Amino acid sequence: MRRVYATTFAIVTALSLASVSAQQTPAQQPPAQQPAGGQRMGGMDAARKVPGGGISAPGWKGKVDAAEVSAGGALNDSKFELKGSEITISTGPASIYWNPADAQTGDYTVSATFTEPKYMSSNSHPHPYGVFIGGNKLDTDQASLLYCTAYGNGTYIIRGFGPATFSPSTGRRPVANDAVHKAAGTGEPVTQEIKMSVKGSRVSCSINGTEVASLDKGELVGAGKLDSVEGIAGIRVAHNVDVKVTNFKVAKQ
Repeated sequence: MRRVYATTFAIVTALSLASVSAQQTPAQQPPAQQPAGGQRMGGMDAARKVPGGGISAPGWKGKVDAAEVSAGGALNDSKFELKGSEITISTGPASIYWNPADAQTGDYTVSATFTEPKYMSSNSHPHPYGVFIGGNKLDTDQASLLYCTAYGNGTYIIRGFGPATFSPSTGRRPVANDAVHKAAGTGEPVTQEIKMSVKGSRVSCSINGTEVASLDKGELVGAGKLDSVEGIAGIRVAHNVDVKVTNFKVAKQ
């Protein structure tokens, strides 16, 4: 009889331990890395919906990333407002903004000063913002462009949209550069001056007065990449970002 009781006790104990183990929280895993460019993958880091969204700036247009549209994002989920010469942007979905009057050919530059009044005010990790060149067919699903954007943690990324995304300089992940300013901490202000230039056979990006990348046009234009480095210049902001833009200029070189 004692042997039966011992066996029964062992079985009950094993079942109890299995039940407890199944209910325990799995061992903590390292956090998933954020995809380059502030773009979302799967259900991670959903874009918010900004109250009173839309574009309040004569002549300006916008477009939400295709991945954001697939996730239910819309242009009116973000807010783009022009007052005087200052643009205030609060994004839900990652988006581009442009004025068709800023289309350029030949040699030209696009530049602007971006300020996060409160670094990471609407997100849990750094998201980028900057300018783009070579915008073509922006109102269609065949849009192409090349952007250079900075993060408030001292990194930047250069990325192209064509039939597929491509990263001709930085690769798929942002890279560190001493020229890119770092916020003192979450909630602190950080400012970046970003300029892209098309000159001769080269396309360059400068951040805070330092050239961080120089690319040959041949690397950027062609099948699966840009239609051309000529086209509309504008602004690129990742999802869930609050940023002010001043001194936005598009000019012939």
